[in-house]
Amino acid sequence: MRKTQPKKIPLSPDAKYNDPLVTRFVNNLMWQGKKNTAYLIFYNAMEKIAKQTNEDGYEIWRRALNNVTPSVEVRSRRIGGATFQIPAEVRADRKISLSMKWLIRYSRERNGRSMAEKLAGEIVAASKGEGAAFKKKEDTHRMAEANKAFAHFRI
Repeated sequence: MRKTQPKKIPLSPDAKYNDPLVTRFVNNLMWQGKKNTAYLIFYNAMEKIAKQTNEDGYEIWRRALNNVTPSVEVRSRRIGGATFQIPAEVRADRKISLSMKWLIRYSRERNGRSMAEKLAGEIVAASKGEGAAFKKKEDTHRMAEANKAFAHFRI
């Protein structure tokens, strides 16, 4: 085990919105190192969202990310031969990571012609408090609520 944690390298903000969170989202969206393609997908999705809702696509994306962000999750812990699902708070960094991954994962599973179209659909749904990514957050919270009895096992 290492003595100190490696320092986090700050992400450079993207060109259009000047936000490092967009860069982080695009890095999660990217496949096989094709960052330019990932940026094109993201920006096209923002344009589609703006056309669809007559609002700023970036603001809707931020709202969707907020709606999908979990605050509690369950972690497995083995105690005396039995495995318990113990509810735990989610670290700030992990919250963002989970919400981005869920948005991207469930947009990939959607029906649509292009990835930009699917991503736009999932983001709009999440901003309204519906869609598969939002349902995943609700399920996670429900699971933590159901296992509240085991909270005293927390580390």
